[in-house]
Amino acid sequence: MNVEEEVERLREEIKRLGKVQPDGSYKVTFGTLFNDDQCANIFEALVGTLRAAKKRKVVTYDGELLLQGVHDNVEITLKPTPEAAATASAD
Repeated sequence: MNVEEEVERLREEIKRLGKVQPDGSYKVTFGTLFNDDQCANIFEALVGTLRAAKKRKVVTYDGELLLQGVHDNVEITLKPTPEAAATASAD
């Protein structure tokens, strides 16, 4: 799986585990992602995939490097797609 595929899978997992926000974005904590069995089976290096997604402006979170335990409560926000943002603003 290449980086783009991993980032796309990460989007799917954040949507599955996260809570949708009024603006069409999704929020999930790092601990929820890290401790999920399905995510553990998909991502060999979750932290690396998160960093790649952040670099591509797909997700946002505080800090650069997230560590299990220490950063379990850090919120990761999946930015809304243009379609989701348009739908949210139309409501």
